Amino acid sequence: MHHTLQRLFHYKAWANAELLDRLAALGEDSPIVPLAIRALSHTYIVDRIFAAHLRRQPHAYDSANASEMPALAQLDADMRASDREYVDYVATLDRAQLEERIDFTFTDGKPGSMAREEMLMHVITHGVGHRGQVSAIMLFDSVPPAKDGFTTWLHEAEAPARRRAA
Repeated sequence: MHHTLQRLFHYKAWANAELLDRLAALGEDSPIVPLAIRALSHTYIVDRIFAAHLRRQPHAYDSANASEMPALAQLDADMRASDREYVDYVATLDRAQLEERIDFTFTDGKPGSMAREEMLMHVITHGVGHRGQVSAIMLFDSVPPAKDGFTTWLHEAEAPARRRAA
């Protein structure tokens, strides 16, 4: 599973970059961009909250939603840095650390308890869901979404092993 988690976090970083690049190409005047920023800002905040939980550190968030939306360029830089941090972090974990259960508090004040591996899977699946929301918004506005599927990433990242030209 550890190897799979590493691959999933590389995929997450790639998929986020693909979507962020696509949004930047649309331009700030696109009606899609503010909606995408709202969804992706939420994803970023949840990523940061769980990064703190994983390290048993406090975080500064009292909500999983930003009170003020960042500019796309700032969100882009923040998400890319967070994704790099997760890729590096996951590479350091061993089986015992993945299975370790961590107690924490959700932003609504309720207690939580999850294994590190469960938290990491939440970060992956949560991001997939919100990228899907942004893709749906793009489709409703007749804008082709980013090609951010796991199979696309696999065939780009591992082209020789997938019988594809590099």
